[in-house]
Amino acid sequence: MTTSINANAGSAGAAQQGAQQAKGADVNAGFRQPASAVPGVTPGEILESNEPDRNKVRMRDMWEYQKDHMNLVSPLNRRKFTVLVVGTGLSGGAAAAALGELGYKVQVFTYHDAPRRAHSIAAQGGVNSARGKKVDNDGAYRHTKDTVKGGDYRCRESDCWRLAVESVRVIDHMNAIGAPFAREYGGTLATRSFGGVQVSRTYYTRGQTGQQLQLSTASALQRQIHLGNVEIFTHNDLMDLIVTEEDGKKACRGIVTRNLITGEITPFTGHAVILATGGYGNVYHKTTLAKNSNASAMMRAYERGAYLASPCFVQFHPTGLPVNAKWQAKTTLMSESLRNDGRIWTPKEKGDDRDPKDIPEEERDYFLERRYPAFGNLVPRDVASRAISQQLNAGYGVGPLHNSAYLDFTDAIERLGEDTIRERYSNLFEMYEDSTGSNPYNEPMRIAPTVHFTMGGLWTDFNEMTSIDGLFAAGECSWTYHGANRLGANSLLSASVDGWFTLPFTVPNYLADHLGEEVLPLEAPEVAEAITRTQDHIERLMSIQAVEPHGPEYFHEQLGAILYEHCGVSRTVEGLEEGIRKIRALREDFWRNLHIPGNPNDMNQTLEAALRLADYINLGELMCVDALDRDESCGAHYRMDHLTEDGEAERDDENWCFVSAWEPAGDGQFIRHAEPLHFDSIPLMARNYK
Repeated sequence: MTTSINANAGSAGAAQQGAQQAKGADVNAGFRQPASAVPGVTPGEILESNEPDRNKVRMRDMWEYQKDHMNLVSPLNRRKFTVLVVGTGLSGGAAAAALGELGYKVQVFTYHDAPRRAHSIAAQGGVNSARGKKVDNDGAYRHTKDTVKGGDYRCRESDCWRLAVESVRVIDHMNAIGAPFAREYGGTLATRSFGGVQVSRTYYTRGQTGQQLQLSTASALQRQIHLGNVEIFTHNDLMDLIVTEEDGKKACRGIVTRNLITGEITPFTGHAVILATGGYGNVYHKTTLAKNSNASAMMRAYERGAYLASPCFVQFHPTGLPVNAKWQAKTTLMSESLRNDGRIWTPKEKGDDRDPKDIPEEERDYFLERRYPAFGNLVPRDVASRAISQQLNAGYGVGPLHNSAYLDFTDAIERLGEDTIRERYSNLFEMYEDSTGSNPYNEPMRIAPTVHFTMGGLWTDFNEMTSIDGLFAAGECSWTYHGANRLGANSLLSASVDGWFTLPFTVPNYLADHLGEEVLPLEAPEVAEAITRTQDHIERLMSIQAVEPHGPEYFHEQLGAILYEHCGVSRTVEGLEEGIRKIRALREDFWRNLHIPGNPNDMNQTLEAALRLADYINLGELMCVDALDRDESCGAHYRMDHLTEDGEAERDDENWCFVSAWEPAGDGQFIRHAEPLHFDSIPLMARNYK
């Protein structure tokens, strides 16, 4: 996995473009990782992407070529293989259902009481697909270009082509298994626009798209469970991975789980493991995510040898509800779809606390329309969040804490009628009124940037396998597709593409070479070691003799405040250095003063929170290290020392056109591996949404 590669692009800029055009040239030959300004960071290996040879296959054709040349497993041999799937959201639930349907022996694990409870159910706005049903000049190329450009050229182009090409099958498949997509008067599926695009390619089920896709996928999974093809383990939280090593090559052969009701520790072994455990945004404490969403499975993989890619790439959603009180446990998301008809503005005068209806048009600053006339309110999320944050930081914020901007539907209601707006957004408007007590039909919503999605995650190759043999990652816990900023409605799409139309091909391709191999026996020493590590970790947390005892929530709130301040929408060198120092001090305080009541052998939610927080602290440090190490601005990684003359993010393609994939190397020590990025059909250029 870490050998030098034949056709991976190296340095960017004009030299890179020329090299890319040179037929048969080894475009990776000139790539060199830059040295790091961060103490403790050492450059590592050049990673193999396992794409087809770029000298023979265009990126747009790589996925079809790859599928055509994959190994196959005979239907008669599929029951000989056991696949463990962790997570039952869109990616995990779909992968388990598809592999079960194909005939593999599948065991699926969730810490929920049912697969339908997975967090994919909370997504709102829609799912993208370039089906080309409208005459707006959309297609797979434009979808790929929008995704690469939206991610600020810090993603793998070949992955983005797979996303666009398979998107057509996703919509048709989800429609076939029961997702009630909105329809036009004539019965065709309806679409709307999302940020960062100039076409209408987002399919939706009102503001409940994630819910309906998750329910449809969970139904397909339940069918396979009923048929006996899939065995499900609910209330089971992943605690560790079972990894073997032979001749320096690591292979994942199982997992260790803890039953959240009984506290029982149980090992499971199989031929392959899929992690589909979601993103790590809750490291920031107050986010749009469900409180149980966590990073622990990803961090166990990282500790066992799976590289963690681009952890500092975190998306701040521009239309979250602002924090209004210290007691508020989380923030709430208002779907990006609202930006189709809502206009974002602040008063032109600082500290203007008048009722928004009393502020005349000439005293309103529709700053997104002013700064980005071509896209207006539908600029990508990173651009919108930065612009809103800049308005708030400059003193133009509204609301009791002056920490929000207005999202106003007055013009749309006057133009289209309240009935049309109610038909499009009624459930979202109801949710806003339930949360705030304000009626958005009569007054503007108040919105503010808030942590929502993480583009970083476990590094995977083109087949979605991590740097550990047999360990796959899918959905938000992997880094694939989104680069430094995810386009709205590509999240549900990427999870669906991974689960339904990628892993059912790539996992069998891997298994075909292991026909005749038995699963690792439960008596193997590697299994015992994983169980012991789990028990020792729990015992260490439970045995802390706190001098000044606090629960995990106390420390988590501090960690979130550090990250919002120092690794938030905008970042500075000095701020990131200070953030690292604060997190390391917080870690010492956590291990000295954590208090967990109760028993580890029973249901113990404080223990669960502590286990997750221990991982968050380590992850938070790595995020700040990654942000400090990446000496450029790109997408959601907005470094104040790398800006254009008009204040936009300024990439450094000459030195940083690669994916950073991190490996721990001891206390405060990290190895930065690199996968150089190459662009074929979508040439490198500066983003422009004006």
